Amino acid sequence: MALSAFDLFSVGIGPSSSHTVGPMRAALQFVTGLRDDGLLDRVTRVHAALYGSLGATGHGHGSDKAVLLGLSGEAPEICDPRLVQGRLEHMRETKRVALLGEHEIDFDEATDLLMHRTKSLPAHPNGMIYQAFSGDELLAEKTYYSVGGGFVVVDHGEGDHRLVEDDTVVAHPFRTGDELLEHCRETGKSIARIMLENELSWRSEEQVRAGLLHLWEVMQECVDNGTSTEGVLPGGLRVRRRAPELAVKLKREGGTQGGDDPLRGLDWITLYALAVNEENAAGGRVVTAPTNGAAGIIPAVLHYYMRWTPGADDQDVVRFLLTAAAIGVIIKETASISGAEVGCQGEVGSACAMAAAGMAAVLGGTPAQVENAAEIGMEHNLGLTCDPVGGLVQIPCIERNAVAGVKAISAARTALRGDGVHIVSLDKVVKTMRETGRDMKVKYKETARGGLAVNVIEC
Repeated sequence: MALSAFDLFSVGIGPSSSHTVGPMRAALQFVTGLRDDGLLDRVTRVHAALYGSLGATGHGHGSDKAVLLGLSGEAPEICDPRLVQGRLEHMRETKRVALLGEHEIDFDEATDLLMHRTKSLPAHPNGMIYQAFSGDELLAEKTYYSVGGGFVVVDHGEGDHRLVEDDTVVAHPFRTGDELLEHCRETGKSIARIMLENELSWRSEEQVRAGLLHLWEVMQECVDNGTSTEGVLPGGLRVRRRAPELAVKLKREGGTQGGDDPLRGLDWITLYALAVNEENAAGGRVVTAPTNGAAGIIPAVLHYYMRWTPGADDQDVVRFLLTAAAIGVIIKETASISGAEVGCQGEVGSACAMAAAGMAAVLGGTPAQVENAAEIGMEHNLGLTCDPVGGLVQIPCIERNAVAGVKAISAARTALRGDGVHIVSLDKVVKTMRETGRDMKVKYKETARGGLAVNVIEC
């Protein structure tokens, strides 16, 4: 299946790509299908059931709100979290929802939206079943899986759980790091150029560039919002936003200049990541990169490069994101970016690898050095569990993004000090990540039933 950079990077809302964006997309797909099949006007009731990790941590991740918004016609890419809050409150007060904004029915969350905390569907931990009724008659039923990064898989029955295959022919098809490097060797082109030429199968070069720069604009807006919005994050943990206070302190100490502290740059990386992930935890507008839970790492590293590197320009943004996306394609194709499937190594680990590769590329690294940077970034996140306290994408998720941002830059610089020759390849470490995730106990994979989630008391 061909994957685009815009499959891995998309605009959505927090706090989770798999638990918020995915369920919203699935709900929207379901009601859109009802309209396309001429059934929408007959519907008197819709029933949604969320299973596995979605059922266990859905309330903390806003899955319930996402389902309501998706049924009402909202799409993650264009949803403005600040504008829809009133609509959500109205739907809950009246216990009614207008499907696609045009056909109003009764919808009582107590009976029509069920969270199954201990039951799972067969293909993936993030399973959903949507049903539509006309009276007692079942009009339609669909099973969906949210497999990470906002990707939604439709269950076609008989064990066939897959995305609709994109059979687009790309210029340089690859699924592994070895295949990608072989394209680079054969053509003499960079990883970013290889990825760009593949993107041309879907859109023009101007459209690719504009799309990537739009993502960068959203990333910058997210950092700005995160550094200017004070208060406490939603949920029982009462986590205080730290980015605004840190931003004031750093600006007071001399802006983006090192001054008398040569390590102050690390504090800025931390600030950028905190700002994004606090916005995400508050349900704000973010870029899945490649997931919401790991949304702060790539923006933090890219912000650091763009604001601290003399002469950095938009072309560097394009090169960075295309390179990062190429690494994301490899991980998505051969392993997973879903915390519910392989633990946080699939989210923060993947984002760290992607950011390290992007950083190495804009610093002038060869394809071999870029691949080495990605390998280092992933290798040192192996075994990372997904154990959100209270089922909220706050502790340890926010700080984990900040640490991974610093780690990504270290990985890039380590790779650039070498010649690209190394013993452990990216493909080997991604395979290890997949196998580690398969062996990991379910309680450590975004269920809030293990790790910090049970050792830290929610207040």
